[in-house]
Amino acid sequence: MTKRILVVEDNDLNRKLFCDVLRARGHEVMGCPDGASTMPAARKFRPDLAIMDIQLPDISGLDLIAQMKREAGLADVPILAVTAFAGKGDEDRIRDAGAAEYLAKPVSIGPFSACVERLLASA
Repeated sequence: MTKRILVVEDNDLNRKLFCDVLRARGHEVMGCPDGASTMPAARKFRPDLAIMDIQLPDISGLDLIAQMKREAGLADVPILAVTAFAGKGDEDRIRDAGAAEYLAKPVSIGPFSACVERLLASA
């Protein structure tokens, strides 16, 4: 069954890679290049999963996660945080914001795909 996945990533190459991998696995994917377009896109697209970069140029991915978790219709969407932040306490802050899973960049496709499928199975 096709699942809808929102990919929020400001790096064009990373966004294209994530979207291509997910489409190749049969998912419907919408990419967002920045934080400003994320909430309107999420409301319209109604994703089954969101993949969220944390370090975005215009708004923190942590703030976007919190916004999604406060909004009816999006609050139950599992979020996979993918970020270069890998310092002590960062994973705890990301999970406390509402992310279901966390992967540090650079991301390997095998663990990324396994995490996506695990989150979709539980959604």
